[in-house]
Amino acid sequence: MTDARPAAVLFDMDGTLVDSEKLWTISLSDYATHRGGELSIATREAMVGSNMSTSMRMLLADLDLAADAAAVSEAADWVEARSTELFRQGLPWRPGAREALAGVRSLGIPAALVTSTIRSLAEIALDTLGRDSFDVTVCGDEVDGRNKPDPEPYLRAARLLDVDPRRCVAVEDSPTGVAAAVAAGCTVVAVPCEVPLEQGERRVLLDSLEALDVRSLGALLPGALA
Repeated sequence: MTDARPAAVLFDMDGTLVDSEKLWTISLSDYATHRGGELSIATREAMVGSNMSTSMRMLLADLDLAADAAAVSEAADWVEARSTELFRQGLPWRPGAREALAGVRSLGIPAALVTSTIRSLAEIALDTLGRDSFDVTVCGDEVDGRNKPDPEPYLRAARLLDVDPRRCVAVEDSPTGVAAAVAAGCTVVAVPCEVPLEQGERRVLLDSLEALDVRSLGALLPGALA
């Protein structure tokens, strides 16, 4: 198998490295209750991988409430405050995630965190993930509104690392995130968490990151020799 390594490994966060999607469900459901409604399962599933503003618009629509800019901002502030409380109580690792991060670092491969979560909450998560686990971090409020499934978050990470995204491996758990990484030209290791993932171009489906051999990541890239 080829000894070539990817130019970088670009990690999603929620549902990929830490099991925080369940915490988001709590904060979103609590907001729905606060407004006298109930978050539907279908809407929650559709939110997975989305950024805060998109999720708030979906949430307000699900509750049959106005979704103008002021309402979206108010909902985002409420959910951010509740999520901050939950994040600070601790974020459990996803199976195999800690080992995958450590393996990438031990091989000297550049790494990025590419998350739809806003910076303030990502900073709390980095207390668990380790700031030295990543060379760069790109958060959902740092991409000028071009959030996943737009490729910009992954393209921005590649630019910051000065690497070709076509030589990068992205690690994702959601259809939204996978679509963003594929559109950026990355090869994707797709590990479902809250919602199922389908086979498709430039992606490898795994049941768990426990099955990931970081030494063989280069073999996943287009043109790699086996």
